[in-house]
Amino acid sequence: MRERVLFFDLLRCVAAIAVIAIHVLAPYRHELGVIPFGEWATAVGVNSVTRWAVPVFILITGALMLSDKRPFDAKYYVKRRLGKVLVPFLIWSLFYAILSGLSSAGYDVSVTQQVLADSPHHATYYHLGFFYYFIPLYFVIPFFQLVVKHSGPTALYGFVAVWLTTTLLYLMKIDGPWSHELWLYSGYLPLGYLLYQRVPLNKFYVAVFAVLGFAALVTTAYMVIGTSQQMGEYTVGRWLSYKTLNVVLAASMVFMVCRYVGEGLSDGVNRVVGFVSQHSLGIYILHPIFLWPMKEFGWYQGHPAWVIPLWILLSGAGALALSYSLSKSEKTRWLLP
Repeated sequence: MRERVLFFDLLRCVAAIAVIAIHVLAPYRHELGVIPFGEWATAVGVNSVTRWAVPVFILITGALMLSDKRPFDAKYYVKRRLGKVLVPFLIWSLFYAILSGLSSAGYDVSVTQQVLADSPHHATYYHLGFFYYFIPLYFVIPFFQLVVKHSGPTALYGFVAVWLTTTLLYLMKIDGPWSHELWLYSGYLPLGYLLYQRVPLNKFYVAVFAVLGFAALVTTAYMVIGTSQQMGEYTVGRWLSYKTLNVVLAASMVFMVCRYVGEGLSDGVNRVVGFVSQHSLGIYILHPIFLWPMKEFGWYQGHPAWVIPLWILLSGAGALALSYSLSKSEKTRWLLP
């Protein structure tokens, strides 16, 4: 139990930081030829090596929920699992629809109205797109739980092998029924379970995942930066998708490395990591509030090597403080999953 707690706390922390980094660097992505190449490549490089952040959250969900040996209770599942995420998502979607109408020039209610009209099929703010593919996974999880309880992990090995093949096909732009979003995201659930429950935790296996993941990160950065240079504009293909083999390998590496080093942290570090982990989803939901002035007023002038860490710290700390404040009252605690 000790390993499990520290392991997932650390994973949530690094994933939350990486998500913020992706959103902080966004203004630089299309600046090829506008800003010095080194600055653009730094930002795009960070983007290329942090795409594992969102998949890691799904891996955590799969590892935890497929390891749950309690009998399935539909009423509890809908209320305590699905409802705990769905209701806050709807509330924050409304909040960010309102925020989307606010700009440095003032407030435009027509923008908010249009965003709300598009909300059934498009997120009201850039970071909420995560929930559009995460929430449907709650309808898949009971199926995987049933497989684990009645067939054991053997069936999951076969499923994950097929799924990994389809993530490679998707990366290569070979489309078919396997290109459906729900299928490509669902595979992270059993993968998270297998990485947690079935892969031995020793130096050999961690090294294998580290080599594969590092190679995936280097290849991703090389392909994105190189292709963009050739095309003369920011071009990513599918290399930065969350549904491709390169990102799966990177996410698996982060998962295994954090699992390996989690027990070696000092008590002081563990307390900090545990606190941040407790509010990781709050940080995810709230940090765009603190990035709003940066993007609206152009407060990202300077080399991304220092601008990105600075705004990760500012927006992350602000979101953490706000999440903590909301958690202190029963009237607002439910707003954050």
